[in-house]
Amino acid sequence: MYNTLVTALARAFRWKRMLESSEFATIAELAESEGIAPSYMTRVLRLTLLAPDIVEAILDGKQGPKVTLARAMEPFPLEWAVQAEHLAGSAETRRS
Repeated sequence: MYNTLVTALARAFRWKRMLESSEFATIAELAESEGIAPSYMTRVLRLTLLAPDIVEAILDGKQGPKVTLARAMEPFPLEWAVQAEHLAGSAETRRS
């Protein structure tokens, strides 16, 4: 079964590149092109604000069972140092 969190991360970073390259001027324009709601796109795009080590853990399948797409889509702190604890309730997404 393909990991929905990995899929969401891939979409988020793809959409971010499309916006940064000026391929689309606004999130609303890109969301319309992708056939999704702008509010959903905004929530997915927030995943690009996750700490690099958390993204790496997710891509490696080592994020821990508590780190789900639903949990990652909830508001999270922007400070990288506290994101892992917030997402997993522990530091399990951090590298040892």
